[in-house]
Amino acid sequence: MLIEYKKEGRIATFTLNRPEVFNAQSIKLLNELHDALSDFRDDPDVWVGIVTGAGNKAFCAGADIKETLQFMKEHAGQFWALPGTCMRGLEVWKPLVAAVNGMALGGGLELALSCDIRVASEKAVFGVPEVKLGIIPGEGGTQRLTRMIPWCKAAQLLFTGEPIDAQEAYRIGLVNEVVPPDQVMTAAKKWAERIAKVAPLATRSAKEAMVRGSSMSLDDGLRLEDAFEGYLLQSEDFIEGTTAFVEKRKAEFKGK
Repeated sequence: MLIEYKKEGRIATFTLNRPEVFNAQSIKLLNELHDALSDFRDDPDVWVGIVTGAGNKAFCAGADIKETLQFMKEHAGQFWALPGTCMRGLEVWKPLVAAVNGMALGGGLELALSCDIRVASEKAVFGVPEVKLGIIPGEGGTQRLTRMIPWCKAAQLLFTGEPIDAQEAYRIGLVNEVVPPDQVMTAAKKWAERIAKVAPLATRSAKEAMVRGSSMSLDDGLRLEDAFEGYLLQSEDFIEGTTAFVEKRKAEFKGK
């Protein structure tokens, strides 16, 4: 298996498992990632996901140049030909945490960008070197970077193809936390556990409102927010959350 997919309690872990080629994205790997993410999306008992790479050198070095880039060339303009993942083509509203244990380049950075929280090893590097190959990032890099970090820093990464280190990624707000290499998964699990403690319908609604609202006017975004709020006010989790708060006890959310 090129994707190791495991579930432990409320948390699922997706591990890209091609360490011999720095976890490069082959078509088979992307197909397996699609299947695992689809199962995660549809499983009511799993609330948060962690995405990482096997080994300690790479989260993901990007697309497999010999296979995947050739496939993309043969299907130019047909973005639907690639397997749908959280990068594009598959809507996953459950929160995702990226545990970036090494290089995250090209499609690897785009995969990390499609996650909501990013934890990085001190040895991690981030970049989109596609312009050095005569193309641009094709899985959301040009769109997500400009929405997450200052325009000039996104332009720097996209126009030069040169990487930045973990500390610079933290400084510009690309990652949430930088930790020693042997603590990346521990830190990622702590983030996932924190998220799994709160109401799952609320976190999914917050994520969807954030993502959809980012391309709307403020007025339309506020209307979207109001629609989600109305939906959540009718949920069992809202009743449980407010009751637990009044009774000064831990809420037992069910995702209903």
